[in-house]
Amino acid sequence: MDRYENFPSRYVLPRHVDVWLPPGYETAPDRRYPVLYMHDGQNCFDPAESSFGKAWEVQTALERLMAKGQAEPAIIVGIWNVGMRRYLEYRPARPFLHLLPAARAVVTAGLGGWPHSDAYLAFLVNELKPHIDAQYRTQPASAHTAIMGSSMGGLISLYAICEYPEIFGAAGCLSTHWPAVEGVIEPYLRDCLPDPATHRIYFDFGTQTLDALYRPTQQLVDTLMVEGGYESGVNWITREYPGDGHFETYWANRVHEPIKFMLS
Repeated sequence: MDRYENFPSRYVLPRHVDVWLPPGYETAPDRRYPVLYMHDGQNCFDPAESSFGKAWEVQTALERLMAKGQAEPAIIVGIWNVGMRRYLEYRPARPFLHLLPAARAVVTAGLGGWPHSDAYLAFLVNELKPHIDAQYRTQPASAHTAIMGSSMGGLISLYAICEYPEIFGAAGCLSTHWPAVEGVIEPYLRDCLPDPATHRIYFDFGTQTLDALYRPTQQLVDTLMVEGGYESGVNWITREYPGDGHFETYWANRVHEPIKFMLS
């Protein structure tokens, strides 16, 4: 595992970035690899560093899929969040432009300011991804670049593929926290969903704790996916996990599903 401590940026505060290289990377110098970018990087790999004592151990999930021939080897990049700034950085900004100015001012005041998600994505696209592509043997095209997260991380992953479809070809959105964009995400997605011919999007949600709130908006989003030309099971998946709640344990248990879908 490579760690870039306090990776600098002109867009956002510095944060750690971890890079996991798949088995065989060092012994196959001519091979190039797809890349999976993940938010909340401290929760991706090591339980000892995770925010709540439980990590997804996503590298183990990928290795198991590789052993079964269900996913190709990939580089995983874990981007740490910076405390409470996470909520402003991961909340999509442009959907709120669908509000009238007065309503927009009220909403953003309640959020603690205008979302910083455009700056966060600029950091990923203009600074971090070029660095990863320069330092490692990546396949830099969008067809081989995926992005994934849970809760607010699911929102920013969806926003990333909509705002930068030329950069990201697949998005994994686990337990997407729809209440953070309630009432504004539908018109945004109607205008901004990427081309289903070249993109894949995965959604899921549980039925307990915060996840119990998600089904109504997820159903609206699913309707928009169909209207946008997406076909369930082909370039889009939405899955419900009865009994699952809003916590790392549940995401760790099912993270192999979006990885398989995005990296198969």
